[in-house]
Amino acid sequence: MPVSPYRIVSLIQGTITRRINMNKKFTTSQITLLGLMVAILLLMAYTPLGYLNIGPLAITFNIIPVAISAITMGPVGGAIAGAVFGLTSFGQCIGIGGTSIMGATLFGINPFLAFVQRFIPRLVDGLLLGYIFQGFAKNQKNIYVSCAVTGFLLRISEHILFFMALLVGLFGNTEYVQGLMGGKKLILFICTFVGINAVCEMISATVITGAVGAALYKARLLPGAEKKKADKAVKAAEV
Repeated sequence: MPVSPYRIVSLIQGTITRRINMNKKFTTSQITLLGLMVAILLLMAYTPLGYLNIGPLAITFNIIPVAISAITMGPVGGAIAGAVFGLTSFGQCIGIGGTSIMGATLFGINPFLAFVQRFIPRLVDGLLLGYIFQGFAKNQKNIYVSCAVTGFLLRISEHILFFMALLVGLFGNTEYVQGLMGGKKLILFICTFVGINAVCEMISATVITGAVGAALYKARLLPGAEKKKADKAVKAAEV
């Protein structure tokens, strides 16, 4: 018996809520910022603000709030924002906040697998980005570099490693995806399908995430910023 997508969301939400309750390190400012990122993500998803149309290109900025949430609150924040992004993406399969032609087609083939393909990549991506940023921040003194690399890897993982991999893995044998591939080899198909849009989005995610992350660090909203400030104060007092 297939598990309902809403059951999966409920289980994930419960797990995330318990994780937040167990973790007392989050400040009120960080939690408020996470709420703001979720609100911005919803605004971008349901209005044209999330897209920049340049000629034939349609560059999306929807994923950037996920990166900021992962940087600000680690894996938990990234997972929450990623889950919201995934739900808005799945909603487009059924006409909520616009209609995705691909999403609607995949939903018509198999609603459950369409949910997995739309939701899981965004959730896992946000989760992993939290760990990626924490790893870079420990070994990289330049906070801009850490944030920029997080934004760059976000687009690579979300576009190629997860979204496209699940598209081919779950629907690769269907007539629809076979028609999209047109007989191309897997790697060539992914490169041509993702196209120049992905390159532009990688650049925008890298620059914007780096700049916003550095600003948040200066505002002491990133993990470790308060501790470093306190350490400096202690050293100053000792002198």
